[in-house]
Amino acid sequence: MNVVLELRRERPGLPVLVLSQYVEKVYARELLADGSGSVGYLLKDRVSRVGEFVDALRRVAAGGTAMDPDVITQLLTGPGGDAVDALTPREREVLGLMAQGLGNAEIGKRLFITDNAVQKHIGNIFAKLGLPVADGGHRRVLAVLSYLDSVAE
Repeated sequence: MNVVLELRRERPGLPVLVLSQYVEKVYARELLADGSGSVGYLLKDRVSRVGEFVDALRRVAAGGTAMDPDVITQLLTGPGGDAVDALTPREREVLGLMAQGLGNAEIGKRLFITDNAVQKHIGNIFAKLGLPVADGGHRRVLAVLSYLDSVAE
């Protein structure tokens, strides 16, 4: 994993999809820390789900983010979880899907809710986590990263 981090330092934005047997929280946070996208972290069992794996490859190659739901769950768990405790269960679901790199429409389809409901949940997440609403292509990823920084070990 250190090699991957070094490559990303030398070439910011270099598309990287890490496959790991288990979640290494410190490395996962560092990998996400630059906020430049083109990054993924999947657990190896996800490779057997060919459709999900190919989708992750495409998303990372296109400049997006692909995070294994189990990685997100472990990253969101830790000391100082007061901020996430303020989120409703549905907001936590939305945040997890945001961290996986899904857009509003994809989140809505997965959770069977409207685009307006997704937007409302995202607004609530930003407010409860104390994140400023800012324009930018990686706003969702930056929001998740800001939160993860607040619960760093």
